[in-house]
Amino acid sequence: MRSFQTSTSPKFPSFLTVFFLFLSTSYAHNFLLRGSSLSVEDDSDILVSPDRTFSCGFYGMGQNAYWFSIWFTNSKDRTVVWMANRDRPANGRGSRVSLRGDGAMVLYDVDGSIIWETNTTSTDARMAELLDTGNLVIKGPGGEILWQSFDSPTDTLLPNQLFTKSTKLIARLHGGSYASGYFNFFFDNDNVLRLKYDGPDISSIYWPVPYLKMFENGRTNYNGSRIAVYDEMGHFVSSDWFQFIASDMGLLRIKRRLTMDHDGNLRLYSLNNDTGLWVISWEALAQLCTVHGVCGRNAICVNTPEPKCSCPPGYEITEPGNWNQGCKPLFNETLLQSQQVKFVELPHVDYFGFDLNFIESISIDSCMKLCVGDYRCKAFNYKLTGERRCYTKSELFNGYQSPSFEGKIYLKLPVTVETSQLAILNGTDPICQSDELETMIGSPSMYNINTKRMRWVYLYSFASAIGFIELLFVVSEGGEEHESDLTGFVRMVKSKIQCGEDSWIEEIVDPRLDGQFSRNQATTIVQLGISCVEEDRNKRPTMDLAIQALLEWQD
Repeated sequence: MRSFQTSTSPKFPSFLTVFFLFLSTSYAHNFLLRGSSLSVEDDSDILVSPDRTFSCGFYGMGQNAYWFSIWFTNSKDRTVVWMANRDRPANGRGSRVSLRGDGAMVLYDVDGSIIWETNTTSTDARMAELLDTGNLVIKGPGGEILWQSFDSPTDTLLPNQLFTKSTKLIARLHGGSYASGYFNFFFDNDNVLRLKYDGPDISSIYWPVPYLKMFENGRTNYNGSRIAVYDEMGHFVSSDWFQFIASDMGLLRIKRRLTMDHDGNLRLYSLNNDTGLWVISWEALAQLCTVHGVCGRNAICVNTPEPKCSCPPGYEITEPGNWNQGCKPLFNETLLQSQQVKFVELPHVDYFGFDLNFIESISIDSCMKLCVGDYRCKAFNYKLTGERRCYTKSELFNGYQSPSFEGKIYLKLPVTVETSQLAILNGTDPICQSDELETMIGSPSMYNINTKRMRWVYLYSFASAIGFIELLFVVSEGGEEHESDLTGFVRMVKSKIQCGEDSWIEEIVDPRLDGQFSRNQATTIVQLGISCVEEDRNKRPTMDLAIQALLEWQD
């Protein structure tokens, strides 16, 4: 909040006061002085770079989720290039970011809790400034940089922003979420730039080509600098010898960004100034099915030519609309340890990696017996061309189908599982599809989804939280009639959470709070409540554990 001293005498200072007040309200600044704040409730409370390319402030999605961010001012969708709190959005009421008197820039939630802060406490920080490069910096009295956003990128690298061994680009979970996803761009310990799927229980490097040697990929690990950068023209160079140029390299005044996309591909984009839209000017992978984990565990990526995800025979999608969770078996996996198994042939299919054995010059019958005799084996890959090669698989991951792949996967299944011997894979898009969820959760009736029996209310009280948990316990034991009231809602919210979406929070909170609540506390209560109605009773917490969790939440 800016304040001005006025005086009735003499008149000249009074005129200057009005003049400078007019300037301060008519033009956006690119700096935030020590002791000042930006408020989430004022859309005009933002910083704008001197050339107006970038803006910095609170960026919202839905009704009550906000991130302290930097974005391209003139792109059509205000493309975000940096976020301070990507995994913990702030409330739409009462949140603020301040450059405190102790030198730290701090993001506060509505309840006063600190969501994010810089490591500049006890420094002589004078101001925060948004530069034309898109870099948000905190400066000392002599203009020295004490902290900069360029040192902690999210999913995007800007021109002349150094990429080092201590930085990483982490993709969004999916297109409808800013939460951290599973795909990473980083310098590995061997000094080489890589792309990796880093999931909840499996990680797998997929770029550069993992089965080729270092020099075959045009890289070297004989460097200790681990540094990369690209310029305004679109020329990228790295200390591991990797480099590329933009397809429109040489054209002046093009705004660019290098982004680790949620589909696992690394892409360079150029902004069309006339339309405000982005054009791909380079990408790391031509075929998305070479991205590991794009379809999840057990699933298979099919190029049609667009990538589609499909479950193999004997498996079904784990969470409909969410391929991050892959496919689950329709059988008890312990049955694979018996001799009563069969194999289903999947032509031109491979599951990359996780090999138990690799044997050359072996017959297909011998390869099959090797898999039958190993309780860990879930499938084997057999290549007929050239040297006959056998690979037995401990995990069905990184599955893909391509006409150019000459081998076949032989899927190990219990004999009791009904399948066609020659499977045809018909896939769906490898994204979280939530049309049904949006219709349900986005409707005005979600807060009063069942006025006969319940109201989904969140208040700042321990008693209300206990009541919410008790309600879920009662409904979960209430038979089919009660199940129809709640189960669909719980399933939809679970899918929203798994897809990284959080717009549902506002829809189930008591509107009488008028947005004055902690999103984290509300999320904790709802997630705890949902765990109480898990289909598997063994996964449900006892009431004692639920109460203990709420007691910790109160603290």
